[in-house]
Amino acid sequence: MPQPPPHARFTLADARLQWRRALGLLRRGLASLRTRGWRTSWERTLLMLRPVPEAQRAALSRPPDAPFAPFALSTSDTPRASLVIPVHGQWRHTLACLRALAAHPPRAPFEVVVVDDGSRDETPRLLPLVGGVRAVARGGNGGFVAACNDGAAVAHGDVLVFLNNDTVPQPGWLDALLATFDTHPDAGIVGAQLVYPDGRLQEAGGVVFADGSAWNYGRFAAPDDPRFASVRDVDYVSGAALAIPRALFAAVGGFDLRYAPAYYEDTDLAFAVRDAGHRVLYQPAARVLHDEGATAGTDLSAGAKAHQVAHRAVFAAHRREALATMAPPGTLPSPATLHRGRRQVLVIDVDTPRPDRDSASLRLVNLLRLLVAEGAHVVFLPSNREYAGAATDALRQLGVECWTAPYVARLPAWLAEHGGRFDAVAVCRHHLAAELLPLLRRHAPRARVVFDSIDLHYVREQRAADLSGNATAARDAGRTRRRELAVVAAADVTVVVSDAERTLLQHDAPGARVEVISNLHSIAGPGLPFDARRDVVFVGGFRHPPNVDGVRWFVAEAWPRVRAALPGVALHVIGADAPPAIAALAGATGVVLHGHVPDIAPWMDGARVAVAPLRFGAGVKGKVNLSMAHGQPVVATTCAVEGMHLRDNVDVLVADSAEAFADAVVRAYRDRATWQRLHAGGLANVQRHFSADTARDAVRRVFLPVPGNSGI
Repeated sequence: MPQPPPHARFTLADARLQWRRALGLLRRGLASLRTRGWRTSWERTLLMLRPVPEAQRAALSRPPDAPFAPFALSTSDTPRASLVIPVHGQWRHTLACLRALAAHPPRAPFEVVVVDDGSRDETPRLLPLVGGVRAVARGGNGGFVAACNDGAAVAHGDVLVFLNNDTVPQPGWLDALLATFDTHPDAGIVGAQLVYPDGRLQEAGGVVFADGSAWNYGRFAAPDDPRFASVRDVDYVSGAALAIPRALFAAVGGFDLRYAPAYYEDTDLAFAVRDAGHRVLYQPAARVLHDEGATAGTDLSAGAKAHQVAHRAVFAAHRREALATMAPPGTLPSPATLHRGRRQVLVIDVDTPRPDRDSASLRLVNLLRLLVAEGAHVVFLPSNREYAGAATDALRQLGVECWTAPYVARLPAWLAEHGGRFDAVAVCRHHLAAELLPLLRRHAPRARVVFDSIDLHYVREQRAADLSGNATAARDAGRTRRRELAVVAAADVTVVVSDAERTLLQHDAPGARVEVISNLHSIAGPGLPFDARRDVVFVGGFRHPPNVDGVRWFVAEAWPRVRAALPGVALHVIGADAPPAIAALAGATGVVLHGHVPDIAPWMDGARVAVAPLRFGAGVKGKVNLSMAHGQPVVATTCAVEGMHLRDNVDVLVADSAEAFADAVVRAYRDRATWQRLHAGGLANVQRHFSADTARDAVRRVFLPVPGNSGI
């Protein structure tokens, strides 16, 4: 089992944090009972109290060690990837590698080129009995460099993947390597995560020091340790499992012959690729078992490994200028030192964002993506410390360093260990910021503390109280207002999502430093044309009380009028965590409840009209942005379009009474000219006000100011 790093004993800081958290939990629990009911509140409480499971070592896949019998690989005559495997004897290892490729073939088309570098065992006799393998026989033993270059010369794939014969590739490894080139188009080399046969980490990318010496980062650690679990720029990756576009390999001259027969050729290749303007990346999702030293041994004083010592001096002389910028030997590689040349930004939220479930998550993921694109090293820490499966892995694939249990035992201890490396820390939601601000001031003294409000909670609560006329809710909103404004005053910068909220804070919190970073969306495309679309859609998670209220009001008051005018049209209600009040709407005529839908795009592209019938709330409504980014016209209330730079009858139809709202839905659905106008206006609005380019300057001011400039 993986072990968390050692932490200090329970401290006074821990106690203070637990006390503040308990008070906040009590307040939110009472508010939840009033707004969500006891059943939903209880289920949510159980979820929050559920123990966080410890990360498990992934079970390594190994082929059976059975006597040889002929078999075949599912290779292709038109491969995307060419696996180049140099061999010199060691048939037992080569057989295990090929059996692994046969047992778990990649989805991508591939070929296997085995270069027999003068083997004197059974390799020449048995290799031809493995179908799907292109065997290349060399006249004598020229070593790793020569064998790899010869294999590359006859390869057909767009991507070369050099693979040692003493490896056992794990399921999905090659597809993960190739996908990295798709998601990171500037990548020139992508290397795998190498693990020992006992499951311990062997290498998570290599570190090179100023004297040319190197370090296998993560050696003997757990493979799922957060330090080694995200896509990351590295100094080099091992040639044991290294992918590079074939054209780029040729352009830089292949493996440099000065390192023949072997050692330091992969390190030098990485430097050459960076000189050519490309990145060298480590891909943790591409896991490869490597029996290190099986072929060359481990003795640096004799045999092939002796070249490792000699070639270090060759490399140091050849790359003297580049090495001058590297860390001095003896520097302990850590997240703090590896990213010392970049702005390091920590983002803390209650849990890991799931962009397919709510608009706040989508905004946060796109903000993290923008920070990474701007050159920051981004760390994400969920305060619940939960590993969220695919959601956590998706952030790590963006290059975000995500920390979860068991590697975060307690937040105070983690911040005490890591806080000093950050230039900026953003905390989402006022209740979490109130808990953490004292710790951040103590443990991240040089960091700019950013309060990301998501939306101003006190505004939403006050509007809900006004709508219901509930005096208790109004008093609660007043208390939220005081707490939230206290966080605004204590933070260095407060981020809101609209100019309307910034204007409000100028009145309610004069002197506060406030910036607008709104929802961030990419244009998804125009979707289907008018005639190919049908039905009406609502999208929104039902943990958000305004969505519950809005859908209930729309179905009860406006939808019967729509159905009377459009009898064949259905209303599709999409969103997770529906309470009983929403589930009961399934009996209404023409209403279809879908719950959570993993891929929302078909509904955005195919439904003719979207509705946003919110009667209270705050911030900017992601559901409106999402529909418009797909060219889907929206009918919304005044509250739903607040702060979104939208014009009635140009970008959106706005109505607040049930009758007017129903009439607007019918008009948008029937009138082709109105539909086309809203379709074009919505797309233009998203591009103009909610794209990454629109937010870039504000993100730079808040998180990445020029040294010597406050950025505000």
